[in-house]
Amino acid sequence: MLSFDVNGRKIGKGHPVFVIAEVSANHGQDFDRAVKMIEKAKECGADAVKFQTYTPDTMTIDVNNKYFQVNHHQWGGQTLYQLYKKGNTPWEWTVKLKKICDDLGIIFFSSAFDKTSVDLLEDLNVSMHKISSFEIVDLPLIEYVAKTKKPLILSTGMASSQEIKEAVDTARGAGAEKLLLLKCVSSYPASPEEMNLKTIPDMAAKFECPVGLSDHTLSNTVALTSVAVGAVAVEKHFILSRKITTPDSFFSIDQEELKELIESIRTAEKALGGVHYGVTNEEKGNLNFRRSLFVVKDIKAGEKFSEDNIRSIRPGNGLMPKHQYEVVGKKAKKDIKKGSPLKWTHIR
Repeated sequence: MLSFDVNGRKIGKGHPVFVIAEVSANHGQDFDRAVKMIEKAKECGADAVKFQTYTPDTMTIDVNNKYFQVNHHQWGGQTLYQLYKKGNTPWEWTVKLKKICDDLGIIFFSSAFDKTSVDLLEDLNVSMHKISSFEIVDLPLIEYVAKTKKPLILSTGMASSQEIKEAVDTARGAGAEKLLLLKCVSSYPASPEEMNLKTIPDMAAKFECPVGLSDHTLSNTVALTSVAVGAVAVEKHFILSRKITTPDSFFSIDQEELKELIESIRTAEKALGGVHYGVTNEEKGNLNFRRSLFVVKDIKAGEKFSEDNIRSIRPGNGLMPKHQYEVVGKKAKKDIKKGSPLKWTHIR
């Protein structure tokens, strides 16, 4: 399925890019900030706002051996359990956040990380689900969420073509007909030179479904470029202010940058347009600036046209320059004054 509908919003080729404002851990476990982020995402023009539904216990176990130590330039110095304890969205918020989104007219959805989080989101009757890049190899989880038959987003960071195929086949086999894949580099932040955006159209052709971008780079350039190569959706982490520090703030754009990104995407969509040759509506008034054949010396009736008395010049009121060789050597029907656009009626 190359396009599908979510709450009346078409996602896929031929439809406006579906923009997802990713809150992730940027609420800093402050409910009022989470609400403010939803409001700002709506103001900025986002189509959807996304959260993450997990607890430290649904993600990992509280063990402090070498396997559970985080090795990352920003997140290091703690265990996985400690990291997810700081970053999770309290589950009791979820029903309130969804209602706020519903009231504002922005789509609410969340990444599910285990069966209990899927169940929680299903109890709220969310309109779509997402599986993160790190969970794309968890085929039992994908099968479980696909059985809801809701639209499903699969993020593909780190995944090989074979792993994506296995995830897509599992999802479709379990009943998910509405699939959106997100090209992604699961590095925080990601480098533009590693994005390989040309994979987007290849992925769309290979897996016969719409493909977008989950972007962890530090600017808007990559996300905007993805639209030019066919991305039908863009997901971007954002934060209210650069002054706020959260586990994910170091690779997130602020609300002003989110607004600029969405405005730029809408402009890019207009600029991409369709295949067109010839004069556009705005160009019609400038046709006069083309060159055409004009009489540049007074010509008497019966006098031959030559390269000396007619020339290709601006403006464009005369015969097109391609007719110059047809005209040279022929005779004038009547007297023609210098500065007259040459017409077929002038020629014998």
